[in-house]
This record gives sequence, C-alpha cells and structure tokens, in this order.
Amino acid sequence: MRILLDPAPADPDPTVDIAVATALLRQASEGVIGPTVRISSPPGPVAAFGRTDLRRPGFGSAAAACRALGFAPVVRGAGGRLAMYTEQTLVIDHVSPDPDPGSGMRDRFRDYGMLLGDVLGRLGIDARVGPVPGEYCPGEYSLNARGTTKLVGTAQRIVRGAWLFSAIVVVGDGPALRAAMPVAHHRLDVPMRRRSIGSVLEEAPWLDQRHVLDALLEGYRSMTDVEVASLDSSTLNRAYDLADDHRIGRTSVRPSA
Repeated sequence: MRILLDPAPADPDPTVDIAVATALLRQASEGVIGPTVRISSPPGPVAAFGRTDLRRPGFGSAAAACRALGFAPVVRGAGGRLAMYTEQTLVIDHVSPDPDPGSGMRDRFRDYGMLLGDVLGRLGIDARVGPVPGEYCPGEYSLNARGTTKLVGTAQRIVRGAWLFSAIVVVGDGPALRAAMPVAHHRLDVPMRRRSIGSVLEEAPWLDQRHVLDALLEGYRSMTDVEVASLDSSTLNRAYDLADDHRIGRTSVRPSA
C-alpha cells in the first residue's frame, strides 16, 4: 500500500486540498493507481459540508457564518454531513480500485473503525467505536472517547470501479470547535450537542500531532506492507481541475508555472 504524507498542505486553497481525495478516487477508478492512503492536515480551519447540507434552506446562512468564524466552507469529497476542523486535524483519505465497491462498504466502516480505535487505544485513550448522543455528522462507526465525546468521523464514497474511505481525526482545537460548530448547525437547523465534540489532546495532553501520525503509520504497517511517498504533481494538477466541484461561492485559480 502506498501512503502519501504531505509535509505541508498541497495548496493554501482548502478547496484544492480537499479535491486531492477526489483526484485520487478518479485515478483509482481508472486503474492508474492501486490502494493509496493520503494522510494530511488542512491549510486552515475548514467547514466541510455534505452534499445533503447544500439542499437545506439554511445552507447559505450557515456558509456565511462559517466564513465569519474563520472556517472556509467547502464541499466534502466523501459522504456525510457538516464537519468542521482545523490544522490540528489529521485527514485520512483511503482509495482503492474495486470492481464491486458497494459490496464491502459496511465491512470497511467496521474494519477501519476498529483499526483507528486500536491506534487511539495504544496512545492511552479509552477509544470506542460508535456514535455518542447529539454528535455532529452522526455515524454508526464514529470513534469516541469514553462513550462521551466524538474524536473521529468516518465517511465513504463509491464510484464505478473504486471507493474512498475518509476519516477526520480531531487531534486538537476542541474549544474552538465547540464554539463554532453549534452556530453553523443551528443555521442548518441540524441538532447537535456542544459537549459531544472532543479532541485527542484533551484526552491525552502528553501527545502531539506527530505522535498520532506515527501511531497511524504503525497501524497501517501492522496490516500490510507500506510504501511512504509524497503527493505527486499529476495528482495535484488533477485536484486543480476538480476543485470547483468542492468550492462554495468562488472560482479556482491555478498558480502559474
């Protein structure tokens, strides 16, 4: 398995950065790449709206509120509902070619949920698979701490011949998220509990983001052979081409060569 580690965001534009997952998914569906995992952090605070959120009457107001709070609104690459996160987050995008991508969806949620739970457990966190009451972007295979606060959200997308499994690991900035998320959810008229929002560092303050990243890499290495690489220019160029599919209210600008 190839794991792409980005030493810095692919682009300071969060819409281009989030489009990298879609670019990888397209490449997998075309048979250009095999199983690939990208682990990255966003270039700044992001409000990632699900496509169902875009159809809610309060979406425009919610997007404006996110901008006012310093969170760039974008459209998620995978399924799910609104999730907000900052640079203190690790985003895992796992793609793979698959002739029947829909048949294994539930198994992927379960198996990768257990993997992420094991990773957090080895870091000293009482991590459990399952939702907590009132969580944002609720999911049966979310990861929580102590059955109380959500730490990781997971989502999937399938296309012809490939799948994308995404996980958002909230490492830090719990207080900032607890301040901002309820505002946007209220505008969408989507209920959530402020106290359901947690972070890894609030559970284990002796850690930092690098500890979590190293533990994730070790978790993948325990499953399969891993080749660590950097994001290549062809994938990034594909992301520029796809960025407007994820953009809310503005047009993309590709930097000159």
